[in-house]
Amino acid sequence: MFARKGVCGSVPCVFLGFKTCRRASESRARLVLGIETSCDETGAAVLDETGTILGESLHSQKDVHLKAGGIVPPVAQRLHKENISRVVQEALDRSGVTPRDLTAVATTVKPGLALSLGVGLHFSLSFVRQHEKPFIPIHHMEAHALTVRMLQHVEFPFLVLLVSGGHSLLGLARGIDEFLLLGQTLDEAPGDTLDKVARRLSLIKHPKCRGLSGGQAIELLAKEGDRLQFQFKSPMGQHYDCNFSFAGVRNQVTMAINKKEKQEGVEPGQLLSCVQDIAAAAQHTVASHIAKRTHRAILFCKARGLLPRNNPTLVVSGGVASNEYIRETLRIVTDTTGLQLLCPPAKFCTDNGVMIAWNGVERLKEGKGVVSHTQDVTYEPKAPLGRDISAEVRDAAIKLPALKLKIKS
Repeated sequence: MFARKGVCGSVPCVFLGFKTCRRASESRARLVLGIETSCDETGAAVLDETGTILGESLHSQKDVHLKAGGIVPPVAQRLHKENISRVVQEALDRSGVTPRDLTAVATTVKPGLALSLGVGLHFSLSFVRQHEKPFIPIHHMEAHALTVRMLQHVEFPFLVLLVSGGHSLLGLARGIDEFLLLGQTLDEAPGDTLDKVARRLSLIKHPKCRGLSGGQAIELLAKEGDRLQFQFKSPMGQHYDCNFSFAGVRNQVTMAINKKEKQEGVEPGQLLSCVQDIAAAAQHTVASHIAKRTHRAILFCKARGLLPRNNPTLVVSGGVASNEYIRETLRIVTDTTGLQLLCPPAKFCTDNGVMIAWNGVERLKEGKGVVSHTQDVTYEPKAPLGRDISAEVRDAAIKLPALKLKIKS
């Protein structure tokens, strides 16, 4: 494992490298199979206890759901069922590992889409019972938070920001199963907001956006846009907490689109001439909101002595964390507050079997949350991460100093 200084797109930060290996015989360490089916990715990976990736496989449903205009849970369930056996077998074959060689199996059981979680859990329980292997139920957001420790040695405690299509939260990681929740979304996640804006702008019809997710299309077009052409209010400006709210941003953008369509005589479903500007303004408003909440979380943790004095760290993960513009806003915050910003490579920001396997490795090492193959386990579509202290953050009423987010789209 190693870390090297680098540039993630235009964002100066620590870019994390990783080790891969395809021969199980090169390691005598304990081996964990990780399985992920919380949403629309069917992922599996085999890791040893050092974090070496012995083999992995991933089936993405992105193209199917892109055509549908969003994730359709029954469709996601069907695709998981059709692919999970193959994906797991590919991960095992590529690792040179047989089920008998495994020490344990780790699987996402919370939170996520109920129909998707059910497929992964049913397959995993059948697998561990057949091969009599210990089972490790995994919290999806915990796995995202801890992936960084597979790539670089990061001591607890550290601040973590998780932003994706289905989640957004700020938490303090104090141990592999000990988190303080500082704030979370009150309505929809940032990735969901950007996807919905992209759909309302009909970006799937834009020649530059073919094959891209909504968020990717917004980021691409925003680089060519002028965010100052549209002014969207930052949500929750008078709320001194670390919670997120993005639904209001989407409503503002929708109203602006409706107005421009009337002005240009364009029917809904057709491309506006100013899609780049709207994309840039929407992305900036989302990024600014994330940055402000993160800034308050940092100040709260410093005031309470919750972060180490030496080398305090902010870890950013989840699908939206791969957005270069959002990373840049966060770099400004961490530079101002003296924190190190760690961003796993985009491959490990999105859902995958590797992060689940690593969370299993961490739990296996400490003997936490490992259950017998005979034990019944249920999935939980909604599951908080850690102990919620968001009310304490709100009561602290920390006002933010002015921070200029001068970023190029």
